[in-house]
Amino acid sequence: MQYLPQLFFAKYYMRFNEIANKLPIKPLSPEQARLKSMKDRVKRDQEAVKAERQRQQVAKAQQQLQKAGAVKP
Repeated sequence: MQYLPQLFFAKYYMRFNEIANKLPIKPLSPEQARLKSMKDRVKRDQEAVKAERQRQQVAKAQQQLQKAGAVKP
Protein backbone atom coordinates (compact mmCIF):
# COMPACT_ATOMS: atom_id res chain seq x y z
CA MET A 1 0.00 0.00 0.00
CA GLN A 2 2.98 2.33 0.17
CA TYR A 3 3.13 2.64 -3.61
CA LEU A 4 -0.33 4.26 -3.75
CA PRO A 5 0.77 7.72 -2.51
CA GLN A 6 3.73 7.62 -4.88
CA LEU A 7 1.43 6.97 -7.83
CA PHE A 8 -0.86 9.76 -6.70
CA PHE A 9 1.94 12.33 -6.59
CA ALA A 10 3.58 11.02 -9.77
CA LYS A 11 0.36 11.59 -11.70
CA TYR A 12 0.11 15.23 -10.65
CA TYR A 13 3.85 15.81 -10.95
CA MET A 14 3.70 14.75 -14.60
CA ARG A 15 0.77 17.06 -15.26
CA PHE A 16 2.64 19.96 -13.67
CA ASN A 17 5.77 19.24 -15.71
CA GLU A 18 3.80 18.93 -18.92
CA ILE A 19 2.32 22.36 -18.33
CA ALA A 20 5.46 24.01 -16.96
CA ASN A 21 7.76 22.80 -19.75
CA LYS A 22 5.74 24.16 -22.65
CA LEU A 23 7.47 26.78 -24.73
CA PRO A 24 6.02 30.30 -24.70
CA ILE A 25 3.59 31.02 -27.51
CA LYS A 26 4.81 33.58 -30.01
CA PRO A 27 2.47 36.43 -30.92
CA LEU A 28 0.61 35.95 -34.17
CA SER A 29 1.35 38.04 -37.21
CA PRO A 30 -1.56 40.21 -38.42
CA GLU A 31 -2.32 37.72 -41.21
CA GLN A 32 -2.28 34.78 -38.81
CA ALA A 33 -4.43 36.66 -36.31
CA ARG A 34 -6.98 37.44 -39.02
CA LEU A 35 -7.16 33.78 -40.08
CA LYS A 36 -7.48 32.65 -36.48
CA SER A 37 -10.32 35.08 -35.83
CA MET A 38 -12.11 33.87 -38.97
CA LYS A 39 -11.76 30.25 -37.88
CA ASP A 40 -13.01 31.10 -34.40
CA ARG A 41 -15.99 32.95 -35.87
CA VAL A 42 -16.86 29.95 -38.05
CA LYS A 43 -16.78 27.66 -35.00
CA ARG A 44 -19.02 30.03 -33.02
CA ASP A 45 -21.46 30.27 -35.92
CA GLN A 46 -21.57 26.48 -36.30
CA GLU A 47 -22.35 26.12 -32.60
CA ALA A 48 -25.08 28.79 -32.91
CA VAL A 49 -26.67 26.93 -35.84
CA LYS A 50 -26.55 23.67 -33.92
CA ALA A 51 -28.17 25.29 -30.88
CA GLU A 52 -30.89 26.90 -33.00
CA ARG A 53 -31.73 23.58 -34.69
CA GLN A 54 -31.98 21.95 -31.28
CA ARG A 55 -34.23 24.77 -30.03
CA GLN A 56 -36.52 24.39 -33.04
CA GLN A 57 -36.75 20.62 -32.54
CA VAL A 58 -37.75 21.12 -28.91
CA ALA A 59 -40.35 23.73 -29.87
CA LYS A 60 -41.79 21.43 -32.54
CA ALA A 61 -41.96 18.50 -30.11
CA GLN A 62 -43.70 20.68 -27.52
CA GLN A 63 -46.29 21.76 -30.09
CA GLN A 64 -46.92 18.14 -31.05
CA LEU A 65 -47.41 17.23 -27.40
CA GLN A 66 -49.86 20.08 -26.93
CA LYS A 67 -51.72 19.11 -30.09
CA ALA A 68 -51.89 15.46 -29.00
CA GLY A 69 -53.18 16.47 -25.55
CA ALA A 70 -55.85 18.76 -27.03
CA VAL A 71 -57.48 16.01 -29.12
CA LYS A 72 -60.19 14.26 -27.10
CA PRO A 73 -61.74 10.99 -28.29
